[in-house]
Amino acid sequence: MGCVHGKCCRGYIPPSECGGTSSCRGLGPRRRQRKHKFTQSSLKFAPVPSHNYVLEYSFLTQQGYYPDSPDKENQDTFCIRTQIQGNPNVHFFGVYDGHGQCGSQCSNFVRDRLIETLSNDPALLEDPGKAYTSAFLATNYQLHNSDIDDSMSGTTAITVLVVGDTLYVANVGDSRAVLAVKDGNCIVAENLSNDQTPFRRDEYERVKLCGARVLSVDQVEGLKDPDVQTWGDEESQGSDPPRLWVPNGMYPGTAFTRSLGDSLAETIGVIATPEVSVVRLTPNHLFFIVASDGIFEFLSSQTVVNMAGTSGVGVDNINVSTATRARRGTSEVSTTTSSDVYCSVRSELSDQQCCQNVVSMRSPAIIVPSPSCQRPVEE
Repeated sequence: MGCVHGKCCRGYIPPSECGGTSSCRGLGPRRRQRKHKFTQSSLKFAPVPSHNYVLEYSFLTQQGYYPDSPDKENQDTFCIRTQIQGNPNVHFFGVYDGHGQCGSQCSNFVRDRLIETLSNDPALLEDPGKAYTSAFLATNYQLHNSDIDDSMSGTTAITVLVVGDTLYVANVGDSRAVLAVKDGNCIVAENLSNDQTPFRRDEYERVKLCGARVLSVDQVEGLKDPDVQTWGDEESQGSDPPRLWVPNGMYPGTAFTRSLGDSLAETIGVIATPEVSVVRLTPNHLFFIVASDGIFEFLSSQTVVNMAGTSGVGVDNINVSTATRARRGTSEVSTTTSSDVYCSVRSELSDQQCCQNVVSMRSPAIIVPSPSCQRPVEE
């Protein structure tokens, strides 16, 4: 969820593994034939010889819909880079959600610069967390000093660095990475990142100390009592969330507390320092999904994982092409690959969009089954 002035309809058909843009297409006020387009073929492979598996990954996008601005420029982008520093065991996945007048330029700038800075850090594999923080802050500084006007524009970033069987997740903003975990006959969603918004008490208190007013749009416009600082939870109150405002103005209205760019919002506590988490993959970790809030603003982490899980993603210690499928509390067995996951989520999102023609589903989503689901590397 971006700034109040910069929410947009986003989605595109990437020509390669670094996202591009396309014109915006949406549904009319009534239910009509689908005009949303996805990537047509996106199953890719990356061998990880250190742990003897082939990482399979898919990416997809769907055009969103804004009734008042059907032709608004897409501002989301993504980046997938395999074999970082020439190392076949290190791979990178990132999704960037731009916002504001120059949101597209910001997200594309960060997409390119962040991975280059990270890749060029000689200490990357010695301390990935430190390298991540350094890369985010350096990219933010470069964006401030570029020709792009980032005073009220910027981008969030959710990234996953795969090093062998370990995930290093760095997040700035309200996009999200989610891990699917096998628990008996069920697949449970486990967030790999925590949305950085005023809904979080720690982030709320941090930006308040920096001088931010934290109010919903209705509150700042005088329609609701500004002294009632209760907004419920993010998923149920997404239509009018708490936002950040300067002390004596009605801007910038950001619904997140961290981002890259947004130089004006930096004066009231919006920072580019990422939160980094580390997860060692196990056989119960089935796949992870990286997507912007264009997905998670309207669908819970569990719902998104269920969409992928119903296609049959899972593990079998004897035959890696056989998977346990959790559906309505029962267990089914089927043979699947991550291409099945891609097709399942693609279909589910398309159906969801047609049923909610005023909902903005705009996001690149990257789906990566974990090593436990993958084919071993052939000797």
